[in-house]
Amino acid sequence: MPKSLILASASPRREELLALIGLKFTVEPSLVKEPAFSGEEPAEYAKKLADLKAGDVADRYQGSSKLIIGADTIVIIDGEVLGKPADEREAESMLKKLTGRTHEVITGVAVIDADTGSREIDAGRTLVTFRAMADAEIRRYVKTGEPMDKAGAYGIQGLGAINITRIEGCYFNVVGLPLPTLAGLLKKFGITPW
Repeated sequence: MPKSLILASASPRREELLALIGLKFTVEPSLVKEPAFSGEEPAEYAKKLADLKAGDVADRYQGSSKLIIGADTIVIIDGEVLGKPADEREAESMLKKLTGRTHEVITGVAVIDADTGSREIDAGRTLVTFRAMADAEIRRYVKTGEPMDKAGAYGIQGLGAINITRIEGCYFNVVGLPLPTLAGLLKKFGITPW
């Protein structure tokens, strides 16, 4: 019986990316509370979060022919992990750290077979360089609301694009789902987008 896919995420950006590559899937967001970063290697932390999210949904479908996709994106600068800002003040603080500098975006991706419990986990990495932004620009950008549900308080695919002068690596990773990495994991379960 062919496996059906479930995206364990409420992110509309991840939904758009899966649809972009022609995958058929349903969405069932994970209810996992993300553990705080405890000093592990950032890619391991991102992979752990992705695995927890996929695992939460996989537990609901034990024994079924479902493949669960979980993902989590973090931003790292100066060894600090930046997740989603809690409020506008935190968003401004994050953007002040990023302005005029290069940071790393890591998205952990996990795919779990709900029938067997088999899992494949990896992470995408991308370097992103911001232009220098004045405090007034940062405040105006935060007031748009775009930064509030995004790791590092910006969206590369939206208004935040004008702040980015360079990326090295996968663009889709910064949006929230490294498609080449995901394709490699799905292939291990016999699924290809075309």
